Amino acid sequence: MANFPDETRLVIRYTPFHEGSEEAVRILEAARLQDRYEPVLEALLAQQPEWAVHGAPDLEKAWEIAGAAGLDVDQARREMSSAEIDAVLEQDLADVQSNNVRQTPTFFVNGRPLESFGPQQLFDLVREEVETARATQ
Repeated sequence: MANFPDETRLVIRYTPFHEGSEEAVRILEAARLQDRYEPVLEALLAQQPEWAVHGAPDLEKAWEIAGAAGLDVDQARREMSSAEIDAVLEQDLADVQSNNVRQTPTFFVNGRPLESFGPQQLFDLVREEVETARATQ
């Protein structure tokens, strides 16, 4: 994105495959409603080893981390089961099924799946798509 700032856009879709991941998604979506999405996402990702142990996630720790990143936790707990957040989860789950996503992370660039996972491979795919778009303008 830094290399193509005017030509790229990041879209994050949720794939709540693991225990506790739906609640983590709800924390993030409540953060979005409070305009705190990016700092909460960054904090949860940075501290993921502290709260997202497979099979035993510590969601209270995730809430604590989100609160430290600026989330109004009381408000978020009230909003996390809203129809708006339910709709986001339903749409993303439908997209996961229609795109046959089976693992995380999974990347698509203009609908093209990243076949071989890695930062360089992702950069190469983005570059190819940007170059293709530039050639058709």
